[in-house]
This record gives sequence, C-alpha cells and structure tokens, in this order.
Amino acid sequence: MRAIYFDGNLHLRSDFPIPVPKAGEALIRTRLAGLCRTDLEIIRGYGEFIGVLGHEFVGEVVQADSHPALIGRRVVGEITAYCGRCPTCRQGNHRHCNHRTTLGIRGRDGVMADFFTLPIRLLHPVPDSLSDEQAVFVEPLAAACRIVEQIHVRPDQRVMVLGDGKLGLLIAQVLQQTGCNLLVIGHHPHKLAILEKRGIRSQLETESVDSDQDIVIEATGTRAGFTTAGSLVRPGGILVLKSTFHGAVTLDPSRLVVDEITIIGSRCGPFAPALRLLKQGLINVNPLIEATFSLDDGLAAFEQAASGGLKVLISGSTGNRSGGSTDRVGKYL
Repeated sequence: MRAIYFDGNLHLRSDFPIPVPKAGEALIRTRLAGLCRTDLEIIRGYGEFIGVLGHEFVGEVVQADSHPALIGRRVVGEITAYCGRCPTCRQGNHRHCNHRTTLGIRGRDGVMADFFTLPIRLLHPVPDSLSDEQAVFVEPLAAACRIVEQIHVRPDQRVMVLGDGKLGLLIAQVLQQTGCNLLVIGHHPHKLAILEKRGIRSQLETESVDSDQDIVIEATGTRAGFTTAGSLVRPGGILVLKSTFHGAVTLDPSRLVVDEITIIGSRCGPFAPALRLLKQGLINVNPLIEATFSLDDGLAAFEQAASGGLKVLISGSTGNRSGGSTDRVGKYL
C-alpha cells in the first residue's frame, strides 16, 4: 500500500505492507487525514518517531472480526492505545498508560496510508449528518474540549488564547460556549477574521494587551509562546499548555512559586463531546480548511502545511496514483 513514512527523511512509499489487525483491532481504510503541527514537529525531531505519520482521521472499517457490524461504517478514533492492565489504566487514566502506543506519534504507525489498524474500543462511529471534512476535525476538537474537562471556566473570568493556528481557533470556539471574557492573540489577520465572524474578540500580537489574565492558554506551537503566556497570567492564575514541539524552553520557577501560578499540561481529549458539538453546529470547521491533497501528493501537503497556513488535509482516495517508485523523498528539517 501507499504510506507517508518518516525515518529521518520523509518518504512517499508504495511498497509498505498492509497492516494485519491484532485481536480486538480493526483494519481501517483512510478516507481523509489531517496534517497537524505535531506531524511537522516530528519531522524536526520531536519524539524520535520512525514510522507512518498521521493521527487525525476519518476512515472506513474494512475488517473487524470481533465487531462485524462496524464493517463499512465511517469512524474516527482516539489516538492512545492503552493496555488496560497497568496500575495507571486500572485507575481509569488510560491516556497515560505506561505501555501506551500513540497513533502516528509513538510506537504505532499512523493514518497517512491506504490502511491502518486501531483497537476497536477506541473507535467512534461518525453520524451520517457529518461530512468527512467535518469528522476529520474530531481529534483536534477533542483536544480543545480537554481544557474545559480539566478546569472550570467561569463566565466572569478573563481568558486569553495565544495562537491563531488550527488548534487555537478550535479552542476559541469551545471556550466561547462558556461565556467567558475571551480574547485570542495571533499573527494573521485572515485567521483572526474567522473568529471575529463568530463574535470572538481577537487582536494581533503587536497590539497592547492586558497582562492580568485569569487563564492563559498557550497554543502557539513555539518555544517563545511559553514565555509570552507566563507574562500574561495574573498571580494565582492558570496557565494551560497545549504546544508540543522539538526543543527545550527556559523556565523561571521563582515567578511560578511567588505568584502561585498553576500550570496544566493539556493533551488529548474526549471524543463524544467533540462529535456532539459538530453535530449540533456549534463549531464551524469549514473555514479552517486550506487545501486537500491526494495521498500521492502527500509530500506537497507537508510543504503546504509547513508554510504556516490553515488545515491541510490528505485524501486517502486513489487519485492519480503514480506507480511503484519508492524513491520520492522529502526532507523538512
């Protein structure tokens, strides 16, 4: 099968073995995959991952021996495959399983291929009312929903989102549902305009801003974002970190101690609320789509995504398949 494979270089392969599902797993045909900032950071060295990239998807189940009713269904899926047996899993904290693999990120080939496998217990059927283009956003939208799962955001609180990338725009739409005093800071007027149309306040980072926020959510995807976020949260406030990137950051623990700042790392989130928000029309993802590439043009999709635009999608349909060459290689380090 075809697959976008990373081993220090980025390859489009057409000789990759079709995976064989283990007991309790499904074989899934990729219909549409989303290219995430994490995918770009992986090819810069984050996580030292080697394998097929991609973790945002909507797919069609083609084999599910233990759940044949799923065959032919469109599904999305949680990305952390947990063991269910370790002490962490027994406490119900499956996302932090000591033996976990993570789709396209850690120890498990991802979705930028014709087929992939995932445990059936991680799959969620897609309602017929949602398009593939909407459903492919469920995973990042769930990550946005994780914030309100971790902290109670009150209507009277001042909340700032740093970052106008795909995740930042989704986070803003989720937080809008809380009625909080919300402000989004970004680089790009055309991205912030998407939020303004939905009644969400925003401004460019070059403009002055109140540095006494109750909650600051860092979603810039950059090391500099951590420092900026820390300078904007009030004493006793909450700093939520969403960015994953290759490299280290400088931390001033004294300020955190003196000002009693709470730092919360926030990663994957709940799929059911994300699906409901999309189904109810409360989150609009269509303006976030910049381009769709065929799997055969996957390397060009990475180039487009690296240019700093909005969401780039990769279609799993056959398209104009180029044949058996395995030497199409890209490097973006």
